[in-house]
Amino acid sequence: MTLKEFYKKHSKDIDIAVKSALAEDKVKDDITTNLLFGKKITGKPITAKILCKEDCILAGVEIFQKVFKTLYSKTTFKNYSGDGQKIRNNSVVLEVKAPLTILLEGERTALNFLQRMSGIATLTNEFVRKLRFKNAKILHTRKTTPGFRLFELAAVKTGGGDFHRFDLSSSVMIKDNHIEAVGSIDRVLDALKNIRLSKKQKHRFEIEVKGIEELSEVLKKARNTVKIVMLDNFPTDDIPKALVMLNNSGIKTELSGGIRLDNFEQLQQEGIDYYSVGMLTHSYKSIDFSLEF
Repeated sequence: MTLKEFYKKHSKDIDIAVKSALAEDKVKDDITTNLLFGKKITGKPITAKILCKEDCILAGVEIFQKVFKTLYSKTTFKNYSGDGQKIRNNSVVLEVKAPLTILLEGERTALNFLQRMSGIATLTNEFVRKLRFKNAKILHTRKTTPGFRLFELAAVKTGGGDFHRFDLSSSVMIKDNHIEAVGSIDRVLDALKNIRLSKKQKHRFEIEVKGIEELSEVLKKARNTVKIVMLDNFPTDDIPKALVMLNNSGIKTELSGGIRLDNFEQLQQEGIDYYSVGMLTHSYKSIDFSLEF
């Protein structure tokens, strides 16, 4: 799914989230702006510049614009850069033109989206640039900020990563806690034989394994069911053996657990299709932007 398709698919949820963010900041009860300029939208529209104060990968321009369009439908923009572009420190990325009161009300909310999404895109791009093997991909996880997942996942895509499981309804993923709850991976695999899967469930069925023994059971009992095997916190020394076992099985391999920039090069191996990286959305640093008249 492209970023454009993602935004289109989730357009209603994005609208709701933007309105919620504006309501959270109580923009129509801005006592300072109302005190100085009154509550009515008056005066000739003026232009403000959005200045980027760090090198980064830009993300969230469309959401930034949606914030101001939600406040004032006649807001106009002049873009100098777009999502996914590399931006240099002290660059003007766009101009926004609207009445002064609108600019003052929407400034912080709009910048909050832009700075966080750009931070995620920038970190994601650092991982993408470190990829050593062709066709391997960087994926997000569900370790996201409550209420902000849509925008965090869009930012990962903007930075060169790819979409993974969006939510609990997106695909079947049997994780360690499911296995523990059932009793063992053998019991899970035996239970699967008696479960009728829908076409959607069959399309993307993933299971997590902790070691070679569990992987052997999956290959023995569920080769035709499982599409992806996740090696989660898998013993590093056993990864090459696991990849040999998975070779020509038709099953994709995902590596997860403790992946950081400082160990990523050492963890990479040919044959791993996906690297799911939790820190993309739980340990990123926001980029500094400002709105200036």
